[in-house]
Amino acid sequence: MKDILQELEGRRETARKGGGERRIVAQHAKGKLTARERVELLLDEGSFEEFDTFVAHRCTDFGMEKDRPYGDGVVTGWGTVNGRLIYVFSQDFTVFGGSLSETHAQKICKIMDMAMQNGAPVIGINDSGGARIQEGVASLAGYAEVFQRNIMASGVVPQISLIMGPCAGGAVYSPAMTDFIFMVKDSSYMFVTGPDVVKTVTNEVVTAEELGGASTHTKKSSVADGAYENDVEALAETRRLIDFLPLSNRERAPVRPFFDDPARIESSLDTLIPDNPNQPYDMKELILKLADEGDFFEIQAAFAGNIITGFIRLEGQTVGVVANQPMVLAGCLDIDSSRKAARFVRFCDAFEIPILTLVDVPGFLPGTSQEYGGVIKHGAKLLFAYGEATVPKVTVITRKAYGGAYDVMASKHLRGDFNYAWPTAEIAVMGAKGATEIIYRGKTAEEIAERTKEYEDRFANPFVAAEKGFIDEVIMPQSTRRRISRAFASLRGKKLTNPWKKHDNIPL
Repeated sequence: MKDILQELEGRRETARKGGGERRIVAQHAKGKLTARERVELLLDEGSFEEFDTFVAHRCTDFGMEKDRPYGDGVVTGWGTVNGRLIYVFSQDFTVFGGSLSETHAQKICKIMDMAMQNGAPVIGINDSGGARIQEGVASLAGYAEVFQRNIMASGVVPQISLIMGPCAGGAVYSPAMTDFIFMVKDSSYMFVTGPDVVKTVTNEVVTAEELGGASTHTKKSSVADGAYENDVEALAETRRLIDFLPLSNRERAPVRPFFDDPARIESSLDTLIPDNPNQPYDMKELILKLADEGDFFEIQAAFAGNIITGFIRLEGQTVGVVANQPMVLAGCLDIDSSRKAARFVRFCDAFEIPILTLVDVPGFLPGTSQEYGGVIKHGAKLLFAYGEATVPKVTVITRKAYGGAYDVMASKHLRGDFNYAWPTAEIAVMGAKGATEIIYRGKTAEEIAERTKEYEDRFANPFVAAEKGFIDEVIMPQSTRRRISRAFASLRGKKLTNPWKKHDNIPL
């Protein structure tokens, strides 16, 4: 008996070492943690239960049968994050460069199937050279099996991808279908075709970092939702995000203890809006002053800065926030901001997370590049996302809400539950000057200036909309936290369903 126990411990020790000491040292030299170190940092101490420790590949071509390390390049299992169940897989770059084989894929699929059955998030840590070439089409089949599970899990359990090394070729499509992607600066990259292929086909000379690094995907492509300095920070922030999310679409997000008065009055908000209607202010200041303890987890902070998305808590309950940012492009909606916000709204709706919308939008960004880029279709994505969402929706208009952009930003007409406005709000088809120039075309400059003043007095306020019931109440800025906290509290029992359909056809 003792010999068998020793053999088990010996085999486990071999499995824990992955590709061996030399490769572990090389991994650390790149500033990267090993697959197991990442899992241990992500999960609560001592909570990890490993699956398939002794699985080995079955390939016999190219002399592969002589090298069959335990685990086959991926560590899989389950554990807890702050006591809540999480499934995880972590690719091990020290074993065949983390390349995906048939058995490697089967290990990932087993974990994803269990997550779906038991209603818990899946976190994938990607650090892989791609498909294992020696296995050929069996490796590609493995990718497709994983993709199919990503699709089935979408909207059922949260899926988070951490890119902590290379992720190239077909491998990129699994993270692309997950809910959130986090990258590590200078040590992770994602691309469909690498720099060498790009040079051969298009003659462009580009580095891996420029082509698919963290900066590229957080600022330009919007593929990634956040980039962090190192593995440790990325894993800590992932733990923080998980705390905001429900385990599945069958459960509500966790309610955390809070030490912030829901009725807290913020007098400084009464002077947040500048006297000059064209002067910007920072909408993040409002978000932080509304949130419990000023805690805000921002999503895609570096992309489309004219709209802000992220999570806060009100009375300990998770709320998704979408807010126009007057500091960037005057808060206009455009292609990028519409896509960013639409995806976020749909995530919140899929997982029953209430949505708070803070509005200061002068309209859609004009110009040929926007029209040629399809701003009509992209703007419709946000409109569609808000309109189909059945979760509690509370909207606060702080200043401008002009034209079609007023409609799009969770207006009463898109089934907004509570639509508030500050006294500084201006709800109109367009700005006063533009409107009077159209209405009084051909009049002198003096007459137009006089009419502009009349138009401002008549329409540059929230009261016309309030008279029609499109605004439920005009509220004091200082009392905003109290009003929205009470609004969301009153909506906790909300039940709303859309007509039966196989699925909708969102304007993609």
